[in-house]
Amino acid sequence: MTQPQKTLWRWAFFIGFACLPAFAQQDVQFLPEVNAYLKLNPVFRVYVEAKDDQDGGDSAQAGVGPSVQLFLKPLAKLKKIRAFDLDDAKSRFFVLEAGYRYIGAPNTPSDNRVLMAATFNFPMKAGFSASDRNRADLDWRNGNFTWRYQNRLALERTVSIGSFHHIPYVAVEPFYTSQFSKWSTTALFAGSLFPVGRHVEFNPYYEHENNTSGKTNHPENAVGLPRPLPVDPTNSLRGH
Repeated sequence: MTQPQKTLWRWAFFIGFACLPAFAQQDVQFLPEVNAYLKLNPVFRVYVEAKDDQDGGDSAQAGVGPSVQLFLKPLAKLKKIRAFDLDDAKSRFFVLEAGYRYIGAPNTPSDNRVLMAATFNFPMKAGFSASDRNRADLDWRNGNFTWRYQNRLALERTVSIGSFHHIPYVAVEPFYTSQFSKWSTTALFAGSLFPVGRHVEFNPYYEHENNTSGKTNHPENAVGLPRPLPVDPTNSLRGH
């Protein structure tokens, strides 16, 4: 086993060990996710997402659907800071996205969701970078229409250990829902990106979500593992 592989397994063990207190206190959801990307040209990308989630106070559910992304040319400083991140969109100052999700859960009517998002990425000092994603979800379920707005703020920095590079990050994401006419949920994230080769990047993370839509606070905890897959391996996630 090579030294980078040993380091990867050490960090995987560390993240799993750090999550043990949360598992001991209450049930923790596991949220797998797979994204398949295809970059059509330097500013246009499409992808299909399949994931389990509990975003915005929803019960555990599964969603699948396509999205299209349009972004500006990379910023030189962002591209340097995020040189080891395989997601090319993060080196762009502005990313615009539109998509559709079919969402289902046991004993619950299916949800048809149209999503629209605008993300701003900022270079910072000391190798840090920040992102600000503003997203609106338009939901049609069982003949009823609702909407919600969510604002995800994230901070990350690449950490190098010899020839191995990983990207720890933290994020906060409050949700405003039309159903309750208030900021009803706040989600906190901590995780790390682990690039593996030129085409695959794992993103294990821990999420704590506090749902205040009811009379009492309802906390939820989850561990997620998104994995992006390039449709064209010769293109990967990174631009040229």
